[in-house]
Amino acid sequence: MVSLHSDGASYPPTWVNMDGSCDKGRKKESGPVEVQMCQSILPMHANHQGELGAGQLLKWMDTTACLAAERHAGMACVTASMDDIQFEETVRVGQVINIKARVNRAFNTSMEVGIYVTVQDVLSGVTKRVCVAFSTFVAKPTGTHKVSLKPLDIQGSVGEMLEYSLASERRRLRLYNEQAFKNLMKDYNNLQDNRKPVAPVVSTELTRVESIELVLPPHANHHGNTFGGQIMAWMENVATVAASRLCGCYPSLGAVDMFRFRGPSSVGDRLVFKAMVNNAFQTSVEVGVRVEAYNCEEWNEGTPRHINSASMIYYIPGRDTEKQTFPEVTYTTLDGERRFIGSIVRKRIRMARKHILYSGDEGPISVPWDRSNQVYLGYNNVAALTVLAGKRGWEARVYVHEEADKLSLKVEMKVKTTACYAFSLLADLRLRPQWDQNYLSCEEVEKADEEETIYHIKCTTVNGSKSRDFVVLLSKRQPCKNGDPYVIALRSVTVATVPPEENSIRSEVKCAGFLVHEIGYSTCKVSYYNQVTSGVLPYVEGNIAGWSKSMEETAMSCITFLEQDLLTTQF
Repeated sequence: MVSLHSDGASYPPTWVNMDGSCDKGRKKESGPVEVQMCQSILPMHANHQGELGAGQLLKWMDTTACLAAERHAGMACVTASMDDIQFEETVRVGQVINIKARVNRAFNTSMEVGIYVTVQDVLSGVTKRVCVAFSTFVAKPTGTHKVSLKPLDIQGSVGEMLEYSLASERRRLRLYNEQAFKNLMKDYNNLQDNRKPVAPVVSTELTRVESIELVLPPHANHHGNTFGGQIMAWMENVATVAASRLCGCYPSLGAVDMFRFRGPSSVGDRLVFKAMVNNAFQTSVEVGVRVEAYNCEEWNEGTPRHINSASMIYYIPGRDTEKQTFPEVTYTTLDGERRFIGSIVRKRIRMARKHILYSGDEGPISVPWDRSNQVYLGYNNVAALTVLAGKRGWEARVYVHEEADKLSLKVEMKVKTTACYAFSLLADLRLRPQWDQNYLSCEEVEKADEEETIYHIKCTTVNGSKSRDFVVLLSKRQPCKNGDPYVIALRSVTVATVPPEENSIRSEVKCAGFLVHEIGYSTCKVSYYNQVTSGVLPYVEGNIAGWSKSMEETAMSCITFLEQDLLTTQF
């Protein structure tokens, strides 16, 4: 059952007929119209394990979103793309699924539709979120008429207004990500996976799957083209087979890395689906799927049309408790190498979209500082940085690491100076504005002893917002024995003498700092770490997503600063 209504209305929901007319006596809304689909999960919707098939869910999501798009446009619409999808809950037979779709913003010929999926257990009544997705639809008028979609009339809730604003940012990200992917792919040497396999590797060629489907009338939508949701379902099927060939069990689809519809197909076309594992990341695996379409003439000539591509991420069920992992994989062809490196790039961009788009307030990070808890905070500061630096799984340079929704960055620098000298310069934050363009000023607030100092940092504005400031505790430690690094750890604290200022945003650092390792008599390796918080994110999001190399540029400036022999510092 599908219904259409507008959130926040003071009258009963408006029921809209498929021709766009409203029932008699009802008021027609001018604001965003929400479409709902409610389905009881039956055995025919489920796989062999009694779980709702991801392909079936994608079909329902695409149908609901298409109806919302067409309701706003007043004409036929087709799916152009569907953004990343993270599946959070497993839906089983007997449960009820609810899909809500609403146009968030209309542009010239395209619009973004937000899709929100929940599942309800009939017996307990508990409702959980399954996934949130954003689809882009393009209006397709008949004849040669030009399209100019009417703007959305936002008069509803704060949530609607927020999604309206963010839709423009998400559109900008989609455009940026195309170029970011190309830029990161060029940086081949920085993206090579240098981990040594701990077990025999499996060639990705052994996971290759190919399947063909003939498009019949039941597979077409109400405009005569192959239903986008049906294509997604067929893609999910071959991707699941490819993933199962690698792990030897039944994997679960955990996420989709953006469906891109490059062209249409219609009844009578032959659709060829090609899937293969691109790369394995311990507890997840990425499968690439390509869809080619042929009409009768193209089929005889062997000239396909590339109409869709997507990357799907699978997990092994029970991975949270049993720590099951996928086998190591390798490539044996040039195409396999391209897929292998491309999967690393996409994983990094997925991290960026996830943390940039959905980052929230993580709550207070700073802790009150005074001399009574000085020893504890100093220990905690150094220990947190040491643990962060010791984590495995750092990928790509600037290195990124994600664990339990926590994103961290790492930059390595080889400096032609002694480790002790580099340590002495980096440990005085008052000097940092000389090489870090994000620092406007840094003042010493209180010096507890030779190893603990409180600083007040003022940083530049980002994206037209207010400037930000930080109050941090710097804890520095010299090596206890040969081979140990010099440590400079930073974390936010609160002190009564530096209250928040009205003209700036008080931001916080959870864990950041430097480790300086001695390589030779006059050479050292400086590693910078930062566990990204909402206050730090605006300064590093370009690097995370691959849009810019500001951190690499800052690192080069830091190297130049450390290698200047004439610099002196009060220490």
